[in-house]
Amino acid sequence: MINIILDIAETQNKTIMLKEQITQELEKLPEPLLQEILDFVQFLQAKYHKDKTLEITIMSESSLQKDWLIPEEDSAWQDL
Repeated sequence: MINIILDIAETQNKTIMLKEQITQELEKLPEPLLQEILDFVQFLQAKYHKDKTLEITIMSESSLQKDWLIPEEDSAWQDL
């Protein structure tokens, strides 16, 4: 149990150090580059959320399959 707590603490410390390093590097950049950095960060966030949504969709497919693959569902959607 103590090893898990130490691993979590180490991961948190690495994350904090990484964020501090990123912040320090951002402070050195000229303002025109900051917009590019912001655009890139927003792109990464959108990509991450898209990947997570796809992962959740794939994981839920097998559990929803039993409801989708029935004749009643096929007839309900056949006119679309």
